Amino acid sequence: MGRIYGENVPVRPAFPDAGAKPAQVADNGKGLLLYIHVPFCRARCHYCSFHSQSFDQATFAWYLSLLLKEIELWGRRLHRPKLRTIYFGGGTPSLIPLAQLDRIMKALNKAFVLKPGVEATIEANPDSAQDVSYFRGLLSMGFNRLSLGMQSLKDADLQVMGRPHSVAMAYQAFDQARRAGFGNIGLDLIWGLPGQKLKVWLDQLRIVSEMRPEHISAYNLTLEEGTVMARRCGEGGDLTLPLDQEQGRMFVYGAEFLESVGYLHYEVSNFARMGFMSVHNSGYWDGSDYLGLGPSAVSTLGRRRFTVPRYMDEYDAYVRGELVGSDYEELTDDILLEEMVMLSLRTGKGLDLKEYRKRTGFDLVKRKEQLISALHRENLVRISGGRLRLTKNGMLVSNVIIERLAFGD
Repeated sequence: MGRIYGENVPVRPAFPDAGAKPAQVADNGKGLLLYIHVPFCRARCHYCSFHSQSFDQATFAWYLSLLLKEIELWGRRLHRPKLRTIYFGGGTPSLIPLAQLDRIMKALNKAFVLKPGVEATIEANPDSAQDVSYFRGLLSMGFNRLSLGMQSLKDADLQVMGRPHSVAMAYQAFDQARRAGFGNIGLDLIWGLPGQKLKVWLDQLRIVSEMRPEHISAYNLTLEEGTVMARRCGEGGDLTLPLDQEQGRMFVYGAEFLESVGYLHYEVSNFARMGFMSVHNSGYWDGSDYLGLGPSAVSTLGRRRFTVPRYMDEYDAYVRGELVGSDYEELTDDILLEEMVMLSLRTGKGLDLKEYRKRTGFDLVKRKEQLISALHRENLVRISGGRLRLTKNGMLVSNVIIERLAFGD
């Protein structure tokens, strides 16, 4: 399943012992966010640039043995910290057999302390999640949130995207999950697809909203270099994306529609019914510590960010070498401030101006007075309750605004 951020994996020493102890930076009282990357898919989607490979039993067994060891090592290194969330992403986590998922969950319970009510999410593709007994098995081992990759309600779109499922499979998977007892289901959708019109997008949102999922993620199609979709939509390709103006309408009118039927627009691409915002993803946007396990997973603990090697042989060396061999960087005050501005402005809460002043000694509104005034006149930002927020029109050009506010003079 696609996500906004990619991975890169140079090889350097991981998490050196000097400086802050890992146990001190991993648990700030709230609990740690844990992400597990499952790098297997039946086939690569045509828009996806994330690390994945074909599923086969031998490679999966290799991966599983390393992941279980990695879990044990980090539990020991961090002195069995508390977990606030667990998130299995990919790739396609629903390809993992229930018995092996159970082994992973038991290993997590042994190596970490799971806080009461821990949010445990698993991503699933409809083609690999069709049986009600499968969903009951997930619930029995502690998963309480499902992220289902529906992506589109048109079979033609799914074929263009290289998705391995049909619309009927997506409906079936959702229905089976509900029958099993899942009370927190998120559906992933993609807009701005080749040939897509505003009316078609709004019709899909209406149908999805009538299904009453607790969460909806609506991602704009991003053409990643080297993907099939990028080639087909590029110069000389056979596919044409909607014009920017049409895509702008899809975003604004789509968000307004979802809000009108009870979904809170709490992040640029994410909508939730009251009480069902993703705790895990919200933790990323709030700047919480997170630990990533599995090939290509990224972690940020305190002021250190590091990345697990992406290829299985490098991942093997990393784990068997006691977690040495991943890329890491020290996060300076400037980097942390820039990320706070960038991530806060992606959310519905916006940027806390008091916190900004506390960390910098500057009043951002005065410091960027001309820019913010111009953005306000154009209805791109608003200030209320001590927070600077992007409007829906502002979210459309969020990258430009954030760059000017976070990095500009």
